[in-house]
Amino acid sequence: KSDVYSFGVLLLEILTGRRNSGHYPDSPTSNLIGHVGELWKNDKAMEIVDSSLGGDLPSAEVLRCLQIGLLCVQESATDRPKMSAVVAMLGNDASLASPKQLAFFINRSGQGDETGSSQGTGSINTVTLTMPHAR
Repeated sequence: KSDVYSFGVLLLEILTGRRNSGHYPDSPTSNLIGHVGELWKNDKAMEIVDSSLGGDLPSAEVLRCLQIGLLCVQESATDRPKMSAVVAMLGNDASLASPKQLAFFINRSGQGDETGSSQGTGSINTVTLTMPHAR
C-alpha cells in the first residue's frame, strides 16, 4: 500500500504544481495533503489546480483525479485502494468513495484534525550516544 500512497502524493503534486514538502501559509495544515484535503472538505479543490495545466480541462475530471489522489493518501493503509482499483478508477466513471482521515493531516495549532485527535499518555524517547576511542 505504500506504492498507492506514493502514487497519490505524485498525483496531487502534478495536479497542483506544488511539492508535498512546500509551505502553505494560507492553510491550517503544513503540507500538500492537508492543504488539498482542507480545500476538498470546503468544496474549493479547484482553487489549488495548477494553472499551467490549462484552463480548458473538464473540472469534473480534475476533481475526480484529486479525489483519487486523496483516496490514495488516507491515513489507514486498509482504507487505501489497491493499485489495480486506482487504475480502474482512472479509466471509468464509476462513483468514488469519499476520502476518510488523510495521512499527516495535522493542524498547525497542534490539536490535530477533529476526526483524528485523541487524548492519551505518551512517552519521551531517549538516545544514548557512545563515541569509541582508539588506544
